[in-house]
Amino acid sequence: MSSILVVEDSPTILYTTSRMLADGGHNVLKARDGQEALRVATEQKPNLVLLDVILPKLNGFQVCRQLKSTPETAHIPIVMITSKSKERDRHWGMEQGADDYITKPFSAEALLKVVECLVPDKVES
Repeated sequence: MSSILVVEDSPTILYTTSRMLADGGHNVLKARDGQEALRVATEQKPNLVLLDVILPKLNGFQVCRQLKSTPETAHIPIVMITSKSKERDRHWGMEQGADDYITKPFSAEALLKVVECLVPDKVES
């Protein structure tokens, strides 16, 4: 079973996203701000990080840059999940090291498809 860290400060979106992933057979870790995201990612080494851009303490771009520049976490795929839908936002996210970029709102199918692509070794139940 793959382990996915969801970093989101909105309780509603955190719950909904976590539920989509759990229903898809994934173990879900949660963080509500950028500093907590760095701590959980470093300690738990998830298979994937789903990262909001607008967060308290450190924004998603800062978290992405730090995770990708740290040898212990550089291999972890990161998907930015945000309401920032302009092409320049997407480009900036990818420049920071993100592996993919999804805009809100998104469907469970779209989310799970991206997760499947980035975590291909997930054990099927």
